[in-house]
Amino acid sequence: MSAPILETERLILRPHRVEDFDDVAAMWADPAVVQFISGVPSTGEASWSRLLRYIGHWHALDYGFWAVTDKETGAFLGEVGFADFKREIEPSLGGHPECGWVMASAAHGRGIATEAVARIHQWADGVKGWKETVSIFDPDHKASHNVARKNGYEVSGEAVLGDLPTLVMRRTTK
Repeated sequence: MSAPILETERLILRPHRVEDFDDVAAMWADPAVVQFISGVPSTGEASWSRLLRYIGHWHALDYGFWAVTDKETGAFLGEVGFADFKREIEPSLGGHPECGWVMASAAHGRGIATEAVARIHQWADGVKGWKETVSIFDPDHKASHNVARKNGYEVSGEAVLGDLPTLVMRRTTK
C-alpha cells in the first residue's frame, strides 16, 4: 500500500518520494528542528535511512508517514504520520501506533502541524479504527505538547528512551 493523498485547506499530505531527499536532509540537519528531538542534526546518511523507513512503513504495515506540502506552492513543510519504530522504551508503548510530526523551520508557528495531525487522525479514525495511539516528546517541547493536546492527546506518564526522560501522551477513541 502507498500512502493515500490527504488534503486540508492549506496542505497536501502525500507519500514520500526519493526526490524528497534534499528537503528531508535539510530539515533534519537544521539545529532548530532537532532541538527537542535528539538535539543532534542528522547526517545525510541518517536522513536517507529515515526516508526509506517512511516509504517502507506503508509497504509493510499499511500506514506510515506523509510528506507535508504547501497546497499553493508545493513547498515541503515537514512530515507527519504513524509508525511502529519498535522503540526500546520503558515502560513500553504497548504496541500502539506512534503518531509523530516534524516541521521545517519555515513552517514553525503557523499551525501547520496541528492541521496536518488533525487530518491524519481523521484518516486513521475512518480507515484504521485504532482505539489508541501514542506520541512521545521531550518534556520541554511545549509546542508539540500543544499540538498533541489540540488533537485529543492526554499525558499518560513518563518513560525513558535511551537515557532521556520522555513524556508519553495517549489518544483514545470511542
